[in-house]
Amino acid sequence: MTDTFPIDRALVDQRLLGAGLGDASSWATWVAVLKAAFGLLLSEEEQQAFVAVAGNRAPPTKRVRELWAVVGRRGGKSRIAAALAAFFATFVQYKLAAGEKGLVLVLAASQAQARVVFDYCLGFLTQSPVLKQEIVSITKNEIRLRNGITIAIHSNSFRTIRGRTLCACIFDEVSYWRDETSATPDAEVYSAVLPALLTTGGMLVGISTGYRRAGLLYQKYRDFFGIDSADTLIVQGSTQVFNKTIDDVAIAAQRAADPAAAPSEWDGTFRDDISAFLDDQLIESAIEHGRPLELPPLLGTSAYYKAFIDASGGRGDAYSLAIGHKEGEHFVIDVVRGTHPPFDPVEVTKQYAALLKQYRIGEVTGDHYAAEWVAGAWRDCSMRYIRSELHKSAIYLEALPLFARGLVRLPDHPRLLRELRLLERHTHRSGKDSVDHGRNGSDDYANACCGVLRNLSNYPGFSWHSGWLDD
Repeated sequence: MTDTFPIDRALVDQRLLGAGLGDASSWATWVAVLKAAFGLLLSEEEQQAFVAVAGNRAPPTKRVRELWAVVGRRGGKSRIAAALAAFFATFVQYKLAAGEKGLVLVLAASQAQARVVFDYCLGFLTQSPVLKQEIVSITKNEIRLRNGITIAIHSNSFRTIRGRTLCACIFDEVSYWRDETSATPDAEVYSAVLPALLTTGGMLVGISTGYRRAGLLYQKYRDFFGIDSADTLIVQGSTQVFNKTIDDVAIAAQRAADPAAAPSEWDGTFRDDISAFLDDQLIESAIEHGRPLELPPLLGTSAYYKAFIDASGGRGDAYSLAIGHKEGEHFVIDVVRGTHPPFDPVEVTKQYAALLKQYRIGEVTGDHYAAEWVAGAWRDCSMRYIRSELHKSAIYLEALPLFARGLVRLPDHPRLLRELRLLERHTHRSGKDSVDHGRNGSDDYANACCGVLRNLSNYPGFSWHSGWLDD
């Protein structure tokens, strides 16, 4: 791949960028950023637009390897991602071996978001009489071209990358990526992408609205914004800086509706009111590596077990259960289980009740899930059901000191650990804190686990200052 490309011809003329975005003057900042990222000379006006979003750094003198853009909502991120994918696939020459197929890959935050980018990309190609002729076939997620390059647009997963030759890769809304098996899908996909881009010298582009001050996008912003790096370019700007078609009144109404989210949603910054509830060090120190995932009941001892459930009706969330006991000054989580939809909640209750009886447990506590069937189902199993007097946010906050003091012992349970790492602490204007899972996330296992910890710490005989008084 060469250091410069005809980007103003490919992305700014009416055949590609203008055809999909309308008046190119409304997207002048994007034009300046893209030209700078490819090492092209900027006009005086473009230079001013670039410096305003690049932290006063100098424009790169050659094409960068990575471009990261932190942009407010409705700033044209998905459209630009699609335009870049079309450009990389149709206007750049790659040195591929005979028979080797190149891939321009766009990874989005969800299947729905991937569909949006796919439709934009297909629109860019089909609205140009020249580019339309390059299309060989179209599937649900891919556009195959006559030059042997395929544009693939998927939801984020490092599995998509294996065995593929990447000509370019675009991360769309990377701050909001979620994965059922990992707490850091952005970092894992990034690590998988870099080797796949080596043979082609392909470019990596990350475009997203900012979220909390953690994750890959924030790390790149922290390390490179305003820095004259030859390889990495970071830009940051508000919705209206990147998309001048958005009305002031509309954004003002959104700011009034959610002032706390406005800086990240519309100004292109990161949120100060959201942080990780538990840092990685606290979680890692609590994991008992090498122990069985589930500990059998300690029969013939005075071990006192508690159980907590996060019930589900069998359609959306998992029905989760945790069992724990006190061992010296420590709180041990013996069992963590979850049943995922679809399932019969009554049958799952019976299975959980049978398990609890093995641990000599005659009652179970549940969260504020309001369905009446929960208590009835447990009564039918000859088990007392206690509805927690605390909402899950308060449960998390009461469990926090146990982690901070190093008193928690957890199994190496991937789903539980992932949920604990993704719990978010929100600081409200009133000064009060709340804890919950992130957007599009889940906390079924974490809720059950912390519910057990809270109940054990609330058991008569425990003092926050001295631990268990009856030891």
